[in-house]
Amino acid sequence: MLFALVAAIGISASAQKINASKVPAAVKAACEKQFPGTKVKWGMEADKYEASFTQNGKEMSAVFDAAGKMLETEVEIKLSDLPAAVISYVKAHYAATKITEAAKITKSSGEVNYEAEVKGKDLLFDAKGNFLSEEKD
Repeated sequence: MLFALVAAIGISASAQKINASKVPAAVKAACEKQFPGTKVKWGMEADKYEASFTQNGKEMSAVFDAAGKMLETEVEIKLSDLPAAVISYVKAHYAATKITEAAKITKSSGEVNYEAEVKGKDLLFDAKGNFLSEEKD
């Protein structure tokens, strides 16, 4: 399960831009159904498709498999919305470093994770703020 979580985060962290014409119709249709009328930029990593867009003034992304099943969403959040344990972890392990971006990741299963970007690295935490992994941006 942890491997799948790390792989999914890697998708959003390192997706390569692709032209919308290369995105399967099922993926585009699923994205349009979930996020109607949204202007999307597409990316791809391995066999997953990532739609990046702005909704309600927040940067978001959604990851889909080739059949159009949404696997996860990621939404930009304020640093103050991170669990306190995330802030404590960063202060303890990355002294004098600031978190430059924060996101809330929601899996299709309902599982929630948090991501904090520090020094070009994405740190992944569970819903309670327990550290899970580090991925180079």
